[in-house]
Amino acid sequence: MLSILHSPSKDIGIDLGTANTLFYLRNKGILLNEPSVLAMRNGGRGLKKILAAGGKAKEMLGKTPDNINVSRPLQHGVISDFESAHFMLKHFLAQIDYGTFGARPRIVISVPYDVTPIEKRAAKEAAESAGRGEVYLIEEPMAAAIGAGLPITEPAGNMIVDIGSGLTEVAVISLSGIVYCNSVRIAGEEIDEAIVSHIRRKYNLLIGDQTAEKVKIAIGSAHPGAEEETKTMEINGRNLVDGIPRSLTLSSPEIREAIAEPVHSITDAIRIALERMPPELASDIVDTGIVLSGGGSLLRNIDLLIEKVTQVPVHVAENPMTVVAEGAGRVLDELALLKEVSM
Repeated sequence: MLSILHSPSKDIGIDLGTANTLFYLRNKGILLNEPSVLAMRNGGRGLKKILAAGGKAKEMLGKTPDNINVSRPLQHGVISDFESAHFMLKHFLAQIDYGTFGARPRIVISVPYDVTPIEKRAAKEAAESAGRGEVYLIEEPMAAAIGAGLPITEPAGNMIVDIGSGLTEVAVISLSGIVYCNSVRIAGEEIDEAIVSHIRRKYNLLIGDQTAEKVKIAIGSAHPGAEEETKTMEINGRNLVDGIPRSLTLSSPEIREAIAEPVHSITDAIRIALERMPPELASDIVDTGIVLSGGGSLLRNIDLLIEKVTQVPVHVAENPMTVVAEGAGRVLDELALLKEVSM
């Protein structure tokens, strides 16, 4: 029996991602979607003050004086800086007016499949210390599958590929459990780094990660589409020879070639998963297809490339950026399922 102080409508699902943190509130949907970035001012006697979190903090990256530290508390999907993660979550909870939720709402927070016991404890303790709720952990591929509406409780194979910012997870789910999962630390950030490296190597021009991300979104693609027009984009950077800022125009075919290595690493992970899963589940996936989620699934034509490599139908989830948070929140509607899938 639930405590009379517990309000089910105030339960929260959290996607604590490398690039973005999302909060899903039951019966309300996505309440918060902010970059996983924290800005703090270092004062005297070791005192620290939160200046900003989320989008405002991200705008400060690379532009701060010595007494302001802007950090990303997560790397490859796990907490790398516990203190910053705690303060960031606390700030986000204040933004959604968490203090008015009443006593001990449940919190379901997603973590990578291959998370270590130490990383698992860090995620749980960060959520517990930032809020007052009862915290459950759920594997990200499972949350993504639930958020995408896959029939995870059925005795059939469901394949979800969650391409995040710091991690790609390829999972096969059946009977409310993960039968197989292949995690690779190659995802959106590595694609951005490939763009930075290409421009530095070919043009002696240094650009930042945020510029590389804009290039990826605007003209990046994993595979040439049918009758695709060449797209161009002008960027600004610093010339490494003379140190003077200058502009450069890039084309979509050039960027596709620049990011080919990390993209192919992602498709290789999917191919390996198909090779290693039980044959009965493989036959199910040939019929049902592969579902893509995460921000990386929005890379233009990546579904076409995966379909070409695997010869299996590929579908992008309806809301790929939010399915993990939605799945973490929706599992709270079924207590029996929550007990079954929580870690």
